[in-house]
Amino acid sequence: MSATTKAAKVGLRIDAQGLTRRYTRADGSELHALGPIDLALRPGEFFSIVGPSGCGKSTLIDILTGLAPPDQGTVSADGVPYAGKVPAGVGLVLQEDASFPWLSVWDNVAFGLKRLGRSQQDIDARVTHALGFMGLTEFAHSRTNQLSGGMRQRMCIARTLVLEPRFLVLDEPFGALDQQTRLLMGDELLRVWRETGATVLLITHSLDEAAMLSDRVAIMSARPGTLLETIETGWDRDRDSTVASTAAFGAISGRLWERLRGESMKSMRGAT
Repeated sequence: MSATTKAAKVGLRIDAQGLTRRYTRADGSELHALGPIDLALRPGEFFSIVGPSGCGKSTLIDILTGLAPPDQGTVSADGVPYAGKVPAGVGLVLQEDASFPWLSVWDNVAFGLKRLGRSQQDIDARVTHALGFMGLTEFAHSRTNQLSGGMRQRMCIARTLVLEPRFLVLDEPFGALDQQTRLLMGDELLRVWRETGATVLLITHSLDEAAMLSDRVAIMSARPGTLLETIETGWDRDRDSTVASTAAFGAISGRLWERLRGESMKSMRGAT
């Protein structure tokens, strides 16, 4: 990575206390979407959250990335409160293809740096490294519609990496990919995590993905979403997708499903 990244390979410590969010429906009634939630992310850890549909995961992401304030509660990065304001060092990767199809891969990855007014020398160095790191160098001048789904997601991760985030938030980044590609992309994500030293928060519906990638996995309840339990996986930092063939992986996935099954049933009954 660039000299700046090598000098700052310490992820942010994220602390949230009492986060609560409510919405007013069109008919004037109130929807209690989230909380209260207490959450503490250790600097440089890989943390995942799983939960049933509609439990408030997206609302939680908005609050933790500073895109929206909570109705109640506080959130801070390295002890500095930032509710409702995106702090420096936060990067977000979404499930949806957020690329600009009229731009080349190179220009997509360079987009954020140009908006920040970085020098051309800095942009060239960062983009070159990010494309090489994500295996996209030979596609630098391709259009995004010439890439596979997995390659487009690698490009979106590269576009975030050039901004050198210390807190990387991923919202179902591989949800549209097939299982084999998801496993391989998981290996790429672990490599990114180790290289950058960032604190990573992954929101996913895939219990296997959470079990394979994470240091810790938190389980959310049905709406209003709260954190029911946090499970330590015990994996080594240099892990990869081969852990999916171990008995420990099966035990972790099974425990997650055992705890989550009832909440998913609650969510389905509520939707019905």
